[in-house]
Amino acid sequence: MSRLVEGEWVADADIETDDDGEFKRQEQAFHDRLGTDAFPVEAGRYHLYISRACPWAHRVAMTRSLKGQDDAVSLSLVQPERYDEGWEFSDAHPDPLYGADYLRELYVRADPEFTGRPTVPVLWDTETGTIVNNESEEIMRTLDVAGHELGTRDVDLYPAGYRDAVDSLIDDIYDPINNGVYRAGFAGSQEAYDRAVDDLFDALDRYDDLLADQRYLAGDVLTEADLAMFATLVRFDHVYHTHFKCNRRAIHEYGNLWEYTKDLYTTPGIERTVNMDHIVRHYYVSHADLNPKRLVATGPDIDFTEGHDRDRLPGGPPAALQDR
Repeated sequence: MSRLVEGEWVADADIETDDDGEFKRQEQAFHDRLGTDAFPVEAGRYHLYISRACPWAHRVAMTRSLKGQDDAVSLSLVQPERYDEGWEFSDAHPDPLYGADYLRELYVRADPEFTGRPTVPVLWDTETGTIVNNESEEIMRTLDVAGHELGTRDVDLYPAGYRDAVDSLIDDIYDPINNGVYRAGFAGSQEAYDRAVDDLFDALDRYDDLLADQRYLAGDVLTEADLAMFATLVRFDHVYHTHFKCNRRAIHEYGNLWEYTKDLYTTPGIERTVNMDHIVRHYYVSHADLNPKRLVATGPDIDFTEGHDRDRLPGGPPAALQDR
Protein backbone atom coordinates (compact mmCIF):
# COMPACT_ATOMS: atom_id res chain seq x y z
CA MET A 1 0.00 0.00 0.00
CA SER A 2 2.84 2.37 -0.85
CA ARG A 3 1.78 5.88 -1.86
CA LEU A 4 2.72 9.36 -2.96
CA VAL A 5 2.97 12.08 -0.32
CA GLU A 6 3.08 15.56 -1.84
CA GLY A 7 4.51 14.07 -5.00
CA GLU A 8 7.18 11.95 -3.28
CA TRP A 9 7.03 8.14 -3.18
CA VAL A 10 6.73 6.51 0.25
CA ALA A 11 7.09 2.71 0.23
CA ASP A 12 5.73 0.21 2.76
CA ALA A 13 2.93 2.42 4.03
CA ASP A 14 0.37 0.59 6.16
CA ILE A 15 -2.96 -0.69 4.88
CA GLU A 16 -5.65 1.82 5.79
CA THR A 17 -7.71 0.57 8.75
CA ASP A 18 -9.53 2.45 11.47
CA ASP A 19 -9.26 1.88 15.23
CA ASP A 20 -11.67 -1.08 14.97
CA GLY A 21 -9.63 -2.77 12.26
CA GLU A 22 -12.06 -1.84 9.47
CA PHE A 23 -10.44 -1.41 6.05
CA LYS A 24 -10.86 2.13 4.70
CA ARG A 25 -10.61 2.75 0.97
CA GLN A 26 -9.14 6.08 -0.06
CA GLU A 27 -11.26 8.75 -1.73
CA GLN A 28 -10.24 9.35 -5.32
CA ALA A 29 -8.96 12.77 -6.33
CA PHE A 30 -9.97 13.33 -9.96
CA HIS A 31 -13.65 13.64 -10.79
CA ASP A 32 -14.06 15.42 -14.12
CA ARG A 33 -16.18 13.98 -16.91
CA LEU A 34 -16.41 14.02 -20.66
CA GLY A 35 -18.70 16.42 -22.49
CA THR A 36 -17.53 19.59 -20.71
CA ASP A 37 -15.70 22.59 -22.11
CA ALA A 38 -12.50 21.30 -20.52
CA PHE A 39 -12.92 17.73 -21.78
CA PRO A 40 -15.03 17.64 -24.94
CA VAL A 41 -16.06 14.32 -26.46
CA GLU A 42 -13.46 13.65 -29.15
CA ALA A 43 -12.41 10.33 -30.65
CA GLY A 44 -8.71 9.62 -30.20
CA ARG A 45 -8.21 12.19 -27.46
CA TYR A 46 -8.55 10.02 -24.35
CA HIS A 47 -6.52 7.09 -23.05
CA LEU A 48 -7.30 4.51 -20.38
CA TYR A 49 -4.69 3.05 -18.07
CA ILE A 50 -5.93 -0.18 -16.49
CA SER A 51 -4.88 -3.46 -14.95
CA ARG A 52 -6.64 -6.60 -16.10
CA ALA A 53 -6.33 -7.79 -12.50
CA CYS A 54 -8.22 -4.91 -10.90
CA PRO A 55 -12.01 -5.24 -10.55
CA TRP A 56 -12.47 -1.45 -10.52
CA ALA A 57 -10.60 -1.11 -13.81
CA HIS A 58 -12.44 -4.13 -15.17
CA ARG A 59 -15.86 -2.47 -15.05
CA VAL A 60 -14.45 0.35 -17.18
CA ALA A 61 -12.82 -2.07 -19.65
CA MET A 62 -16.15 -3.89 -20.05
CA THR A 63 -17.98 -0.62 -20.73
CA ARG A 64 -15.46 0.31 -23.42
CA SER A 65 -15.66 -3.14 -24.98
CA LEU A 66 -19.44 -3.48 -25.00
CA LYS A 67 -19.93 -0.04 -26.51
CA GLY A 68 -17.29 -0.59 -29.20
CA GLN A 69 -15.05 2.29 -28.14
CA ASP A 70 -11.76 0.50 -28.82
CA ASP A 71 -10.70 2.77 -31.67
CA ALA A 72 -11.94 5.98 -30.04
CA VAL A 73 -10.48 5.48 -26.54
CA SER A 74 -7.03 3.88 -26.49
CA LEU A 75 -5.98 1.58 -23.67
CA SER A 76 -2.80 0.29 -22.08
CA LEU A 77 -1.99 -2.11 -19.26
CA VAL A 78 0.17 -2.07 -16.19
CA GLN A 79 1.75 -5.25 -14.94
CA PRO A 80 -0.55 -7.49 -12.84
CA GLU A 81 1.94 -7.79 -9.99
CA ARG A 82 2.23 -4.71 -7.78
CA TYR A 83 5.31 -4.44 -5.58
CA ASP A 84 6.75 -1.67 -3.39
CA GLU A 85 7.05 0.71 -6.34
CA GLY A 86 3.37 0.47 -7.18
CA TRP A 87 1.73 -0.28 -10.52
CA GLU A 88 4.44 -0.52 -13.18
CA PHE A 89 4.80 -0.75 -16.93
CA SER A 90 6.96 -3.32 -18.71
CA ASP A 91 8.62 -4.01 -22.04
CA ALA A 92 5.59 -6.11 -22.96
CA HIS A 93 3.18 -3.37 -21.88
CA PRO A 94 4.97 -0.01 -22.00
CA ASP A 95 3.45 3.38 -21.34
CA PRO A 96 2.61 4.54 -24.89
CA LEU A 97 2.30 8.24 -24.05
CA TYR A 98 5.33 9.21 -21.98
CA GLY A 99 7.46 6.09 -21.58
CA ALA A 100 6.86 6.12 -17.83
CA ASP A 101 8.19 3.27 -15.73
CA TYR A 102 5.49 3.54 -13.06
CA LEU A 103 1.89 4.70 -12.99
CA ARG A 104 2.75 7.12 -10.21
CA GLU A 105 4.68 9.21 -12.72
CA LEU A 106 1.41 9.97 -14.48
CA TYR A 107 -0.17 11.09 -11.22
CA VAL A 108 2.71 13.45 -10.51
CA ARG A 109 2.52 14.75 -14.07
CA ALA A 110 -1.17 15.55 -13.46
CA ASP A 111 -0.55 16.96 -9.95
CA PRO A 112 3.04 17.48 -8.74
CA GLU A 113 1.76 17.62 -5.13
CA PHE A 114 -0.46 14.55 -5.33
CA THR A 115 -0.93 12.62 -2.08
CA GLY A 116 -2.46 9.14 -2.16
CA ARG A 117 -2.13 5.75 -3.78
CA PRO A 118 -1.87 5.83 -7.60
CA THR A 119 -4.74 3.57 -8.63
CA VAL A 120 -6.29 2.21 -11.81
CA PRO A 121 -8.34 2.93 -13.80
CA VAL A 122 -7.13 6.30 -15.03
CA LEU A 123 -8.89 8.22 -17.80
CA TRP A 124 -6.21 10.46 -19.29
CA ASP A 125 -6.59 13.46 -21.58
CA THR A 126 -3.78 13.45 -24.15
CA GLU A 127 -4.61 17.01 -25.25
CA THR A 128 -3.97 18.70 -21.90
CA GLY A 129 -1.76 15.97 -20.43
CA THR A 130 -3.72 15.36 -17.25
CA ILE A 131 -6.06 12.96 -15.50
CA VAL A 132 -9.74 13.44 -16.26
CA ASN A 133 -10.97 10.93 -13.70
CA ASN A 134 -9.68 8.04 -11.59
CA GLU A 135 -12.96 6.91 -9.98
CA SER A 136 -14.13 3.72 -11.70
CA GLU A 137 -17.86 4.24 -11.32
CA GLU A 138 -17.61 7.75 -12.72
CA ILE A 139 -15.43 6.67 -15.66
CA MET A 140 -17.87 3.87 -16.46
CA ARG A 141 -20.74 6.38 -16.45
CA THR A 142 -19.00 9.05 -18.51
CA LEU A 143 -17.95 6.54 -21.18
CA ASP A 144 -21.44 5.09 -21.20
CA VAL A 145 -23.45 8.32 -21.34
CA ALA A 146 -21.35 11.32 -22.40
CA GLY A 147 -19.07 9.14 -24.51
CA HIS A 148 -21.87 7.17 -26.15
CA GLU A 149 -21.19 8.67 -29.57
CA LEU A 150 -17.62 7.34 -29.44
CA GLY A 151 -18.86 3.76 -29.71
CA THR A 152 -19.59 1.72 -32.79
CA ARG A 153 -22.43 -0.18 -31.12
CA ASP A 154 -25.70 1.19 -29.80
CA VAL A 155 -25.35 -0.28 -26.31
CA ASP A 156 -26.93 1.73 -23.50
CA LEU A 157 -25.95 0.51 -20.03
CA TYR A 158 -27.80 3.31 -18.23
CA PRO A 159 -31.16 3.23 -20.00
CA ALA A 160 -34.00 5.64 -19.36
CA GLY A 161 -36.60 4.13 -17.07
CA TYR A 162 -33.95 2.11 -15.19
CA ARG A 163 -31.61 4.84 -14.01
CA ASP A 164 -32.84 5.17 -10.45
CA ALA A 165 -32.70 1.40 -10.06
CA VAL A 166 -29.18 1.23 -11.51
CA ASP A 167 -27.91 3.95 -9.18
CA SER A 168 -29.51 2.25 -6.19
CA LEU A 169 -28.08 -1.15 -7.14
CA ILE A 170 -24.55 0.15 -7.63
CA ASP A 171 -24.72 1.79 -4.21
CA ASP A 172 -26.25 -1.30 -2.62
CA ILE A 173 -23.65 -3.79 -3.83
CA TYR A 174 -20.62 -1.57 -3.27
CA ASP A 175 -20.02 -1.84 0.46
CA PRO A 176 -21.03 -5.45 1.21
CA ILE A 177 -19.86 -7.07 -2.06
CA ASN A 178 -17.49 -5.01 -4.24
CA ASN A 179 -15.66 -3.52 -1.27
CA GLY A 180 -16.81 -6.21 1.13
CA VAL A 181 -14.27 -8.74 -0.11
CA TYR A 182 -11.54 -6.18 0.62
CA ARG A 183 -13.04 -5.38 4.01
CA ALA A 184 -12.66 -9.07 4.81
CA GLY A 185 -9.24 -9.56 3.23
CA PHE A 186 -7.64 -6.47 4.75
CA ALA A 187 -9.43 -6.52 8.09
CA GLY A 188 -7.21 -5.57 11.00
CA SER A 189 -9.20 -7.43 13.66
CA GLN A 190 -11.31 -10.56 14.00
CA GLU A 191 -14.38 -8.47 14.71
CA ALA A 192 -13.91 -6.39 11.55
CA TYR A 193 -13.39 -9.55 9.49
CA ASP A 194 -16.50 -11.19 10.94
CA ARG A 195 -18.62 -8.13 10.17
CA ALA A 196 -17.35 -7.97 6.62
CA VAL A 197 -17.96 -11.66 5.93
CA ASP A 198 -21.45 -11.53 7.44
CA ASP A 199 -22.31 -8.48 5.31
CA LEU A 200 -20.84 -10.09 2.20
CA PHE A 201 -22.70 -13.37 2.40
CA ASP A 202 -25.95 -11.79 3.55
CA ALA A 203 -25.80 -9.68 0.37
CA LEU A 204 -24.81 -12.59 -1.87
CA ASP A 205 -27.68 -14.68 -0.50
CA ARG A 206 -30.09 -11.81 -1.12
CA TYR A 207 -28.97 -11.31 -4.71
CA ASP A 208 -29.04 -15.03 -5.37
CA ASP A 209 -32.73 -14.92 -4.41
CA LEU A 210 -33.34 -11.83 -6.56
CA LEU A 211 -31.82 -13.46 -9.63
CA ALA A 212 -34.12 -16.46 -9.41
CA ASP A 213 -36.83 -14.57 -11.28
CA GLN A 214 -34.99 -11.95 -13.34
CA ARG A 215 -32.08 -12.13 -15.72
CA TYR A 216 -30.22 -9.04 -14.60
CA LEU A 217 -29.99 -6.95 -11.44
CA ALA A 218 -32.33 -4.22 -12.74
CA GLY A 219 -34.70 -6.64 -14.45
CA ASP A 220 -34.59 -7.60 -18.13
CA VAL A 221 -31.76 -5.34 -19.36
CA LEU A 222 -27.99 -5.42 -18.94
CA THR A 223 -26.79 -2.32 -17.08
CA GLU A 224 -23.77 -0.78 -15.40
CA ALA A 225 -24.88 -2.46 -12.17
CA ASP A 226 -24.30 -5.88 -13.71
CA LEU A 227 -20.77 -4.92 -14.76
CA ALA A 228 -20.04 -3.76 -11.21
CA MET A 229 -21.33 -7.04 -9.78
CA PHE A 230 -19.63 -9.25 -12.38
CA ALA A 231 -16.20 -7.74 -11.74
CA THR A 232 -16.37 -9.14 -8.20
CA LEU A 233 -18.12 -12.42 -8.97
CA VAL A 234 -15.71 -13.49 -11.71
CA ARG A 235 -12.77 -13.10 -9.29
CA PHE A 236 -14.47 -14.58 -6.29
CA ASP A 237 -13.75 -18.29 -6.46
CA HIS A 238 -10.17 -17.91 -7.71
CA VAL A 239 -8.97 -15.25 -5.26
CA TYR A 240 -11.46 -13.83 -2.78
CA HIS A 241 -12.66 -17.23 -1.52
CA THR A 242 -9.16 -18.30 -0.46
CA HIS A 243 -6.82 -15.31 -0.45
CA PHE A 244 -9.29 -12.97 1.30
CA LYS A 245 -10.79 -15.76 3.46
CA CYS A 246 -14.30 -15.33 2.02
CA ASN A 247 -14.74 -19.07 2.13
CA ARG A 248 -18.20 -19.51 3.60
CA ARG A 249 -19.40 -20.40 0.11
CA ALA A 250 -18.06 -20.25 -3.45
CA ILE A 251 -19.97 -18.53 -6.24
CA HIS A 252 -20.13 -21.75 -8.25
CA GLU A 253 -22.02 -23.25 -5.28
CA TYR A 254 -24.83 -20.71 -5.67
CA GLY A 255 -27.67 -21.68 -7.98
CA ASN A 256 -28.55 -18.32 -9.50
CA LEU A 257 -25.41 -16.26 -8.97
CA TRP A 258 -23.31 -18.88 -10.75
CA GLU A 259 -25.64 -19.10 -13.75
CA TYR A 260 -25.76 -15.29 -13.85
CA THR A 261 -21.96 -15.08 -13.78
CA LYS A 262 -21.66 -17.48 -16.71
CA ASP A 263 -24.35 -15.57 -18.60
CA LEU A 264 -22.41 -12.32 -18.27
CA TYR A 265 -19.06 -13.95 -19.03
CA THR A 266 -20.38 -15.28 -22.34
CA THR A 267 -22.04 -11.99 -23.31
CA PRO A 268 -20.21 -10.82 -26.47
CA GLY A 269 -17.53 -8.32 -25.51
CA ILE A 270 -17.06 -9.39 -21.90
CA GLU A 271 -15.00 -12.56 -22.07
CA ARG A 272 -12.14 -10.79 -23.84
CA THR A 273 -11.81 -8.37 -20.91
CA VAL A 274 -11.20 -11.21 -18.41
CA ASN A 275 -7.61 -12.31 -17.86
CA MET A 276 -7.67 -14.86 -15.07
CA ASP A 277 -3.91 -15.32 -15.15
CA HIS A 278 -3.44 -11.61 -14.39
CA ILE A 279 -6.13 -11.74 -11.72
CA VAL A 280 -4.63 -14.68 -9.86
CA ARG A 281 -1.04 -13.48 -10.15
CA HIS A 282 -1.93 -10.03 -8.88
CA TYR A 283 -3.67 -11.06 -5.69
CA TYR A 284 -1.40 -13.88 -4.56
CA VAL A 285 1.86 -12.16 -5.53
CA SER A 286 1.13 -8.51 -4.69
CA HIS A 287 -0.11 -8.89 -1.11
CA ALA A 288 2.98 -10.09 0.73
CA ASP A 289 1.43 -9.17 4.08
CA LEU A 290 -1.33 -11.72 3.43
CA ASN A 291 0.77 -14.27 1.50
CA PRO A 292 4.43 -13.81 2.53
CA LYS A 293 5.80 -16.61 0.34
CA ARG A 294 3.73 -15.45 -2.64
CA LEU A 295 2.55 -18.98 -3.37
CA VAL A 296 -0.18 -18.98 -6.02
CA ALA A 297 -3.23 -21.19 -5.51
CA THR A 298 -3.96 -23.54 -8.42
CA GLY A 299 -7.75 -23.88 -8.22
CA PRO A 300 -10.63 -24.04 -8.59
CA ASP A 301 -11.33 -25.94 -11.79
CA ILE A 302 -14.47 -24.17 -13.02
CA ASP A 303 -15.64 -23.29 -16.51
CA PHE A 304 -17.34 -19.94 -17.15
CA THR A 305 -18.31 -21.09 -20.66
CA GLU A 306 -20.07 -24.35 -19.82
CA GLY A 307 -23.52 -22.92 -20.56
CA HIS A 308 -26.17 -21.31 -18.40
CA ASP A 309 -29.91 -21.41 -17.82
CA ARG A 310 -30.63 -17.67 -18.02
CA ASP A 311 -32.29 -17.74 -21.44
CA ARG A 312 -35.44 -18.96 -19.69
CA LEU A 313 -35.91 -15.48 -18.21
CA PRO A 314 -37.20 -12.34 -19.96
CA GLY A 315 -34.63 -10.05 -21.55
CA GLY A 316 -31.14 -10.62 -22.84
CA PRO A 317 -27.98 -8.88 -24.04
CA PRO A 318 -28.39 -5.67 -26.05
CA ALA A 319 -29.49 -6.26 -29.64
CA ALA A 320 -26.34 -4.57 -30.94
CA LEU A 321 -24.27 -7.44 -29.46
CA GLN A 322 -26.29 -10.25 -30.98
CA ASP A 323 -24.51 -10.33 -34.33
CA ARG A 324 -21.01 -10.44 -32.86
